[in-house]
Amino acid sequence: MRIINLISSKSVQIDADVKSKEEMLDYAANLMYSAGFVSDKEIFKEALKKRENQSTTAIGEGIAIPHAKSPSVKKAGIGAVLLKNEINYGAEDSSGSRLFFIIAAPENGENTHLDALGKLSTLLMDEEFTKKLMSAKDKNEFIGIIKEAEKDETGITEEAGNGHFDIVAVTACPTGIAHTFMAAEGLEKAAKKMGISIKVEKNGASGIKDMLTTDDIARATAVIVAADRKVEMARFDGKPMVITKVSEGINSPEKLIEKALNKNTEIYRHNDSTSEGISGATQGGGIHSVYTDLMNGVSYMLPFVIGGGILIALAFLFDDYSLDPSNFGYNTPVAAFFKKAGDAAFGFMLPVLAGYIAMSIADKPALAAGFAGGYLAQNGGSGFLGALLAGFVAGYIMKGIKKALDKLPDSVAGIKSVLLYPLISIFLTAAIIQFILNPPVSALNAMLYNALNSMGSTSRVLLGIILAGMMAVDMGGPINKASYVFGTAAISEGRFDIMAAVMIGGMVPPLAIALCSTFFKSRFSSNERKSAAVNYIMGLSFITEGAIPFAASDPLRVIPACVIGSAVAGGLSMFFDCTLRAPHGGIFVIPVIGNWLGFLIALAAGSVVGMLMLALFKKPMEE
Repeated sequence: MRIINLISSKSVQIDADVKSKEEMLDYAANLMYSAGFVSDKEIFKEALKKRENQSTTAIGEGIAIPHAKSPSVKKAGIGAVLLKNEINYGAEDSSGSRLFFIIAAPENGENTHLDALGKLSTLLMDEEFTKKLMSAKDKNEFIGIIKEAEKDETGITEEAGNGHFDIVAVTACPTGIAHTFMAAEGLEKAAKKMGISIKVEKNGASGIKDMLTTDDIARATAVIVAADRKVEMARFDGKPMVITKVSEGINSPEKLIEKALNKNTEIYRHNDSTSEGISGATQGGGIHSVYTDLMNGVSYMLPFVIGGGILIALAFLFDDYSLDPSNFGYNTPVAAFFKKAGDAAFGFMLPVLAGYIAMSIADKPALAAGFAGGYLAQNGGSGFLGALLAGFVAGYIMKGIKKALDKLPDSVAGIKSVLLYPLISIFLTAAIIQFILNPPVSALNAMLYNALNSMGSTSRVLLGIILAGMMAVDMGGPINKASYVFGTAAISEGRFDIMAAVMIGGMVPPLAIALCSTFFKSRFSSNERKSAAVNYIMGLSFITEGAIPFAASDPLRVIPACVIGSAVAGGLSMFFDCTLRAPHGGIFVIPVIGNWLGFLIALAAGSVVGMLMLALFKKPMEE
């Protein structure tokens, strides 16, 4: 979603006369009401105030981004206010704030606000862009600056003189939230710097953006696929191609472009034995391939876990425990509706995980066997681990079946996909899951569950320290994902304290960096301080990847500081008995977090500790 599609001339005001933070909140609520985004300005104002009470939305350099989810929001929208004079809006901007972006998000679970936050985060990192906005004479000029900046950011409008793109690219990460777009941005900026035209297809959480057309691909000189999950590859047959991990699009975009345009770049050949989808992480084989197959399943499973988890949490939020404790979640009609809807989504979680792991291994014919295996694991007591294994079993069984039936005569080839593949694969997968995997894995699950339940407070705190610390080690890499998958698995087993510790561990690194850049400015260059301010938004939105540029430039200092801060936050989350039923959302799911106050205290403590460690490890810089 582009910012220009969420903003209008009615939601922009230039040279507004506002004297205080309270007046600004009034002004923001009235503006969004007048623009038609909000049905009740008082309710929306209270939502903005509630968000400000949690932590200021001032991000430094004269900018603040008040935002809130509220039932009064009719449709997602963005407002912008440029004040005549700066006002004291928050501690993070001691010199005052003058430029305000107001984001109104519906309370129905739409993620439009996350797209808007991500886009704003990217644009506001550009000092020239913010200077132009603050110098705008009227609202038309203001909107024009945003429109022009977004056009430049996409990179897809800059075609070569002969009417085609030099390079087309695809970026995709397991969750489709941060790495996908950061890699795309890295490639687009590098191409612009090198004078090369590029179009990047982003396989994001909300679908594919800037999809490559047949003509785009046919006329391109080369292709880059920077992905950690499967993408459709048959369309690139015969093109010079570089296939790599999504992180390379962030860390080494110029090298990727140079390699793609090298005359010795290998030509990609697609055939029936080639996977329909391929990713950069599979190129190393072995553990990389297993990781990619797992992440493919996780990426398809996440919407079911997130949507279902939040709905179930809302059911308990709106229910009355005193009516019937044994029926908690179903005591009131509203709660019962949320609970049934959430349970329905949760019911698909494990079959979807297994199905798409199997599909990642052996393409579409393995999907049915994977779903069946996941369902049997779910109902046979082996749970998340059983479903995970079922996906791999189904995938490799299908690969074996394909090989075994490959020599059948052409006269029966037509019945393979519609009869033989599903019949044999489902039968064999079901037999292995039911009689071989379910018994021992169920016993292992029971043992682990009993061990977790019998943990004393010290052991639980230690578990929270370890899992949260892992989230900050590689900030979106395999160690981070291992901790995250463990947290989502715990949700399926009814352990919601683990997911709370995992999410808080992922929120701390960007926040610690942003805080350090605010209170220990000498540790950062001028450009780093401007970029770091955006990490307030990234951290609060549970986008750990916002810390990657800083960790990449100074890993020996940044990573240990972030790990320590995350570990402190995770341990405190466990100590305060915080729980979380949804594996994403950051600050936006605070209302459904068990002991949300303790969660915020743990988050603040971990972020401050991370800030102090970073200030201690990093030496003051000369401008």
